Amino acid sequence: MKNRFVHVLVVFLVTLLIVPSSVGAQEKEAFKKEHFIKDSDTLKYRILFPKNFSEEKEYPVVLFLHGAGERGSDNHSQLMHGSELFLNNQEEFPAIVIFPQAPKEDYWAKVEVNRDTIPFQFGYMNKKPATTSLQLVMELMDKITTENYVDNNRIYVGGLSMGGMGTFEIIYKKPEMFAAAFAICGGANPEIAKEYPEGFNIWLFHGKKDKVVLPEYSEAMARSINHYGGNAKLSLYPNDNHNSWDSAFAEPNLLPWLFSFDKSNQ
Repeated sequence: MKNRFVHVLVVFLVTLLIVPSSVGAQEKEAFKKEHFIKDSDTLKYRILFPKNFSEEKEYPVVLFLHGAGERGSDNHSQLMHGSELFLNNQEEFPAIVIFPQAPKEDYWAKVEVNRDTIPFQFGYMNKKPATTSLQLVMELMDKITTENYVDNNRIYVGGLSMGGMGTFEIIYKKPEMFAAAFAICGGANPEIAKEYPEGFNIWLFHGKKDKVVLPEYSEAMARSINHYGGNAKLSLYPNDNHNSWDSAFAEPNLLPWLFSFDKSNQ
């Protein structure tokens, strides 16, 4: 009897450990696998549609750019960070959410990365032509925003680390597309802020202890954006290293802030 009780207890505990992860995997399947082809290049991406989606309605669109660690070809790893934020808030903020995936050999932003030192050294070349991956993302967004069910006054972009860098660059290259943005532990050439729309709203996040991408990169971008007439707010987390996305995603005002912006009212 005792052995049987122990066996049942073990099965119960194992079930507790397994079920949450399988539920999480099932929830992420709500992001449908898609791909976008341009000439000989293919961009893999996942897309989340609102519950009870109807082509007769208009919805905001969020583009999310992942970090360097989630690059690949599985069309899944890019959901590691950030996807649950949108899944868990579908009822309050129904939106079309797009998570593209960059291949291992490419980058969202045009930047030279020196990994021989810690922190890494970044040479931002945002004014040069976009990388293949970012160019595909821009063309995908051009296509999606032609759909009648997309509210073109409420297109947003955000990303973390490499994706934060891509966020800064895509705003520079597509300044009229986005209503607002957020960038987590990223960086860019501060001079590109000169081309940002007047009064553009962006929320920057960074860990003060970040030893991979220095917080000075976000601080410099915030100063430059505000200097050139934008509206950048900066949240620095004193105890965070590079994973400041955990703190950013825990911000209760992030999504209410983001979805409050509408270009038709600006």
